[in-house]
Amino acid sequence: MTRTDAASAATRLDDAALDLLFREARTHNDWLPTPVPEALLREAVELTKMAPTSANTSPMRLVFVRTPEARARLKDALAPGNVAKTMSAPVTAIVGYDREFYELLPRLFPHADAKAWFVGNKAFADDTAYKNGTLQVAYLLMALRSLGLDTGPMTGFDADKVDAEFFPGGKIRSNVLVNIGYGDSAKLFPRSPRLTFDEIARFA
Repeated sequence: MTRTDAASAATRLDDAALDLLFREARTHNDWLPTPVPEALLREAVELTKMAPTSANTSPMRLVFVRTPEARARLKDALAPGNVAKTMSAPVTAIVGYDREFYELLPRLFPHADAKAWFVGNKAFADDTAYKNGTLQVAYLLMALRSLGLDTGPMTGFDADKVDAEFFPGGKIRSNVLVNIGYGDSAKLFPRSPRLTFDEIARFA
């Protein structure tokens, strides 16, 4: 059956899946001492890369920090409130974006000369890299949650220090840190309020 043939079929996720991804998912600050298998991290990346970006630019670049030595290199760049939860997380993903993503467009977007859109236009390239890299952060969070992992995304860090340690040379810029593991639900705060639909959206 083709996608068109299935248009009227019940294709939405069930409530259990929606709870896992959105309604019951939480940002975690405390972690159980359970290691995260490398295979799950690889699977999360494989899922993330399939989601759309502008002209398939795919600028996200990742470093999964797992060793005590790598954590020590990251620690000094963290805002004080993010140190304890990051040092205790089984894995921290440094999610960056490649500001020279366009060099790969002949392979990633072969049906047009998309590289020419960005060469010599640094402002456009940087804006595209940042927007699409940030979009891929959200995809990564959903992929990790879908595989049964908990996450704790953070922007409280010194990007210049992180880049000097993990992305030297200036080609890749760090964007968001994501702690990954199995969260200790017993230590969660009550969920913060959310805006209503009418505060968020309108129809035009």
